[in-house]
Amino acid sequence: MTAMSTSSTELAANRRDIRPGRIIIWTLLLIGGLIMITPLLFMFSTSLKTSGQVYDLRLIPAAPTFDNYIKVLGDGRFMRWFLNSTFIALTVTLSNVFFDSLVGYTLAKFEFRGRYFIFLAILSTLMIPTEMLVIPWYLMSSQLGWIDSYWGIMFPGMMTAFGTFLMKQFFEGVPNDFLEAARVDGLNEFTIWWKIAMPMVVPAISALAIFTFLGNWTAFFWPLIVTTSKELYTLPVGISSFSAESSIQWELIMTGAAIGTIPTLIVFLALQRFIVRGVMLAGLKG
Repeated sequence: MTAMSTSSTELAANRRDIRPGRIIIWTLLLIGGLIMITPLLFMFSTSLKTSGQVYDLRLIPAAPTFDNYIKVLGDGRFMRWFLNSTFIALTVTLSNVFFDSLVGYTLAKFEFRGRYFIFLAILSTLMIPTEMLVIPWYLMSSQLGWIDSYWGIMFPGMMTAFGTFLMKQFFEGVPNDFLEAARVDGLNEFTIWWKIAMPMVVPAISALAIFTFLGNWTAFFWPLIVTTSKELYTLPVGISSFSAESSIQWELIMTGAAIGTIPTLIVFLALQRFIVRGVMLAGLKG
């Protein structure tokens, strides 16, 4: 009885020691989350204000209005920029999923001379800053006539070293017995990759697709450099062009930014479990 009472006393003491620590951690996380989300809330709040209320720092507008959304959505330029970003982000995402998965599968499941050298060469490109690649990209686009075109905007991201590395790590976990059984059944390698291997790495594909889409949706630097006509502007570049106009209307700029943020929020909220799972598995595989 004495031993049992002693152990129960120790457990109660340990619980009392743990609870304050958990409260502190949760409090810090809550404060950090509020700090991070405040600019987002302020953006949506400003989009519901009139020009005379823009500099009112209250998060809840005194007289909220949707006139800014009607005005922005009625602007043909904005809708063109929105469609440009949608087309470019979806196309680059599909390209990444296809080519990165195919190359990753090849490097993971085929034995050939120079395989590790090729893999190291691909990984080495991750150490090169994007700013150093802009000039070669621009010269290449200029020589091939890709300046001010959709292809000129998309080609640098059609295949990525990170995606290749991620998919290779996951494909290495696919049992070879399944692949050999498929070969015995007479399936060709492309069909094996598509119908056998790909369904077994869905978390990695989901994570790669989400990160690629969000990265291209918010891309600004390269689309700004390679485009000259406003018809080909992406949404971030188009929104920034508002600042160059004679009269800066912050409520419209915030409205455009809010509309551009909504798709990313929808993607994140709808697929957050795939994001978390993909990042966790990527960390384990790495």
